[in-house]
Amino acid sequence: MVASRPPLATGLAAVPLPRRPLERPAPDDDPVRRWYENELGWPTVPASTPESPVRLRLGLRFDVLDVPAEAGRAALRHLAEASPVALRGDRMLLLVAAGSTEELPGLLDWLEWGTLALDLRAVGTGGELRAPCPPEPGVGLLAEGGLMPRQSRKEPKKPKAAKEPQEAREAAGGRRPLVLGRPGALQGAAVWVRPPEPGCEVEASLPTMSALGGGGGAPDLVRVVNTVATHCHRLRLRRAQP
Repeated sequence: MVASRPPLATGLAAVPLPRRPLERPAPDDDPVRRWYENELGWPTVPASTPESPVRLRLGLRFDVLDVPAEAGRAALRHLAEASPVALRGDRMLLLVAAGSTEELPGLLDWLEWGTLALDLRAVGTGGELRAPCPPEPGVGLLAEGGLMPRQSRKEPKKPKAAKEPQEAREAAGGRRPLVLGRPGALQGAAVWVRPPEPGCEVEASLPTMSALGGGGGAPDLVRVVNTVATHCHRLRLRRAQP
């Protein structure tokens, strides 16, 4: 009977089995993407990687008017309560009717603002917006005075993001006027201060040219643009003062 030989000593420590890679959710499983596509019906840009932020396609359901926050707050009185508004740093993003980007240069000329450099930008067809996170329950609406909780509008509170510190105003003083109507991506994360509401027809609440002279339908894009342009010009004059 042959005695079994002991295993050869290799001098190497036991090598652990390779770990299974962490399973990442597929882009289609992103809850943010699901909320925009399923709850609101807004088209999104396909994600290149699972880590890519969700981006909304512009020019199909709405365009975006990107203005200084101070100018945007002044225009809120011309918006319907259900008209979505977002904040991105010291910029306010006003959702306007699809096609407004093409109307804006002519509208500014008609309002006699076309010859001035204004710190505003409209982005529509071909543009993208990094999708703000869906609102949590109880997120408020932005009124002229600040953020109002949905449950009660008696005690308005201003969100920190809506404040415009002196440093931000000074840093923005050298900002070059943005090109009107140029397709591109609105970079940086934004937060909803007037979030869209699932189940509502958002387009019906957006400022549109067809509302000019109307009797209480959609908000009037002319009044929104004129107010924004007026305050952009005031900001420009203020920053130019020594």
